[in-house]
Amino acid sequence: MALLERVATLVRANLNDLIDKAEDPEKMIKQVMLDMQNQLLQVKTQVAISIADQHVLEKKLKENQESGEQWVKRAEMAVDKGDEALARAALERSMTYKNMAESLRQQVEDQKTQVENLKVALLKLQQKLVEAQSKSDMLIAQHRRSRAMGKANEAGLAMGDDSKSAAFDRMKAKVQHTEATAQAKSDLLSDDVEGRFAAMEKEKEIDRLLAELKAKRG
Repeated sequence: MALLERVATLVRANLNDLIDKAEDPEKMIKQVMLDMQNQLLQVKTQVAISIADQHVLEKKLKENQESGEQWVKRAEMAVDKGDEALARAALERSMTYKNMAESLRQQVEDQKTQVENLKVALLKLQQKLVEAQSKSDMLIAQHRRSRAMGKANEAGLAMGDDSKSAAFDRMKAKVQHTEATAQAKSDLLSDDVEGRFAAMEKEKEIDRLLAELKAKRG
């Protein structure tokens, strides 16, 4: 039946495969859980209905068996009374009930098989649901870690890209050139000040020497 086929599909479902194939694993796992819970409710309902049907069939079987036996007793009574025609009619009626009972007996057996199959399916689905509930949080957390690691790897690859590396090298060279230019300017400024002081000292020395010479010549 279609219900058992759907249950079998859910029982065979591999949660890891479903998550790997899903665009949104968290949404997928929640949907799987919801499907399992819905199917579980349907199977429980179907099991209850099938058991009720089995009881009805068993009751009808018993009624037909009892009716068949009752007509056999009536046939015996007719024979005792010497009424052969009535006995034959009673036996014919008894055979009808026996045939009906035989048909019902087969239906009861088929119904019992169906009930057992549904109970097995219900048990498997309950076990699968418990498994899914215990694994769902773990699988979602695992997927989140995997996704975070993937993004980190992508960022690392982007940082290691040749074009990015070349850009950083150019930036580094520019900074170094700026620093060198500033240092050169500082050096030039320092040299200029020292030169001015040196010129002043030289001029002063010349003035002193000139004064001494004038004094000697005077």
